[in-house]
Amino acid sequence: MIGSLLTEALIAGGEEFSVMLRPRDSGGRVAGKPGVTSTEGDFDDPASLRGALEGVDRAFLLTNSTEHTEAQQIAFVEAAQAQRVGQVVYLSQLAADPQSPVRFLRYHGAVETALTSSSVGWTFVRPNLIMQAYIPFAPLIAQGALGVPIGDATVSVVDARDIAAVAAAALTEDGHVGKTYTVTGPAAVTHAEIATELGDAVGRTVRFESIPPEAFLAALTGAGMPEWQAEGLLEDYAHYVRGEASAVSPDVAQVTGTSPRSLRDFAHDYSDAFQSA
Repeated sequence: MIGSLLTEALIAGGEEFSVMLRPRDSGGRVAGKPGVTSTEGDFDDPASLRGALEGVDRAFLLTNSTEHTEAQQIAFVEAAQAQRVGQVVYLSQLAADPQSPVRFLRYHGAVETALTSSSVGWTFVRPNLIMQAYIPFAPLIAQGALGVPIGDATVSVVDARDIAAVAAAALTEDGHVGKTYTVTGPAAVTHAEIATELGDAVGRTVRFESIPPEAFLAALTGAGMPEWQAEGLLEDYAHYVRGEASAVSPDVAQVTGTSPRSLRDFAHDYSDAFQSA
């Protein structure tokens, strides 16, 4: 989603840029857009990454989150260094750390280390929990329930559109190399508040329940989420319970000149996604 939102922001800004597509990818919504070209690249094929990055001055790095992500993204960093890319804007995560107990934060920390150890200029965009991550919970929310293992811990959730705006600024403006941006919403909220706002937006009561971690894991894998990713999401929620994701950052406003969207903004803008089928 963030990649799509970023391309939309760049197109709206009149920027000329190239998107890296997997082999046989048609380009989807960006195909044929003014100022947009494409090249093929495969994160599991270092030679193709070097080819895709030839002549590139600034690049945005984002991949799907899997057990292969760290190796794929470090391969991209190595290709960027080989092709003398001037800057990589990296979509990391708040609290990224190679020593973290959270697997997602560990691999983000490892990739950040690879970038800082390279000759490539870097900018780290570190978002907190993304509001749009609740869209896959829509069938449950439409039935009036939101259950996750978090209790009353608060999290400064952020709208993906604000993450894309920060990334767009870092890619198109000077002065962002060597900067780390912590991207949060305007307030730290509980999941009970999230349930209330989503319910208000769709005109029904949504009840929050703090469920046991093992029940959450079973629900995720039962819905088809790969076990590695589901276990990582459980680690994320333990990170939230420890109070490690409640701080509010001014970086969205400072980088974009616009205040970050609130939970209420998100709930109303995306209300159709939470309506019952």
